[in-house]
Amino acid sequence: MTIVSSQGLAVTSKTGAKPMFRSIVICLLLTVLLFTISPAPAQQPRKVPLIGYLSGGSLSSNPARREAFRQGLHELSYVEGKNIVIEWRSADGKLDRLPALASELVRLKVDIIVTSGGAVTRAAKQATSAIPIVMTNDPDPVANRFVASLSHPGSNITGLSTLAPELTGKRLEVLKEVVPTLSRVAVLGTSTTAGYAQVIRELEPAAKTLKVQLQYLDVLDSKEIETAFRAASKGRAEAVITLGGGVLAFQRSQIAALAVKHRLPVMYHASQFVVEGGALMYYGVNESALDRRAATYVDRILKGANPADLPVEQPTKFEFIINLKAAKQIGLTIPPNVLARADKVIK
Repeated sequence: MTIVSSQGLAVTSKTGAKPMFRSIVICLLLTVLLFTISPAPAQQPRKVPLIGYLSGGSLSSNPARREAFRQGLHELSYVEGKNIVIEWRSADGKLDRLPALASELVRLKVDIIVTSGGAVTRAAKQATSAIPIVMTNDPDPVANRFVASLSHPGSNITGLSTLAPELTGKRLEVLKEVVPTLSRVAVLGTSTTAGYAQVIRELEPAAKTLKVQLQYLDVLDSKEIETAFRAASKGRAEAVITLGGGVLAFQRSQIAALAVKHRLPVMYHASQFVVEGGALMYYGVNESALDRRAATYVDRILKGANPADLPVEQPTKFEFIINLKAAKQIGLTIPPNVLARADKVIK
C-alpha cells in the first residue's frame, strides 16, 4: 500500500495491507450472499371456509332453524364472519328458483352446501356432484335417491333425515286424545312426494286400532288446498292430518285459515305451521335439533371426512307443540292430561 507523507513523499507501507484486504473480501462475500439467498416465503393466510346454506322458504320465516345451525357451529368453535363465512340463499317459497340459486353457490366455489329440505337437496344435487352437500332434514333420502343407504351414502350427500314413518300413526293417536270422539280424519298430502306410500302404510294400522276412518285428499297443487278442505267438510271429517311435501310446506297461512273457517282441528307435519303460522298443534321431529346437528357434519367434512362415508342420521329428539289461540278459534278445549304433556304451549 502507498501512503503519502506530510512532505509529499510516497512511502510504501507493508503493515495493515493484509487485514484491510481480508475486510474487503469479506464484505464482497456478504454482499453476494445477500443477493443469492432467497428470502423465506411469507406465511400464507389460513383459508376461511365458505359455506352455502340453501333454503326453499324465506330466511326470515324460520329464524329458529338458522340460529340453531349457527349455535351448532359456535359450539364447534366456528364464528360466522370470523373463521367461517356463510352465503345464505333462499327461494322464498318459489321452488323453481332453487336450481339457479344452487348453481350460484357452485359458482362461488363454496366448500359445502347445506340444504333445508328434499326439494332443496335435489336442486343442489343437480348442480354439483363434487361439492359436499349436508342435508338438515329429508323425509326419505334413500327413496329420493340422494344416498345409496343411510349407513353408506356413497355420494357427495349426507346429513340428517326425518325418516320416521311411524310418527304419522303417533300423530293420529294424539289427535284422538285431543278429540276423544274422533271417528273420521282427512289426510292431506301429496302423493308424488317421496315416502308418501310408506307413511300411508304406517298410518292405516294405527287408524284401524283407533277405529278411525281415513279420507285421503291428494293435493298436487296449492290451488287444490281449498278444494281439499271443502271435500273434508263434505266427507264429514272431524279432524285433519297433514303429510310432508313441497306443496303444503309454503302454504302455512292458507291452511291455518281454512282450518279455522271449517272449524277443523289439524295435526301438522312441521312445527313452523304452529310456531309461525298460528296453527293448532304439531307432534314430530325437533327440527331445530337437526339444524344444530348438521353443524357437526360441516365440521367433519371441513376436517377431511368424505361425505360418502358419513352415515345419515335419523331423528332422536321429538316435540309436541299446542297453540291455545288456535284451539279457541275453532272452539276446541284441549284435555288437561294432553296439555300437560306438551313441550311448548302457545297462549
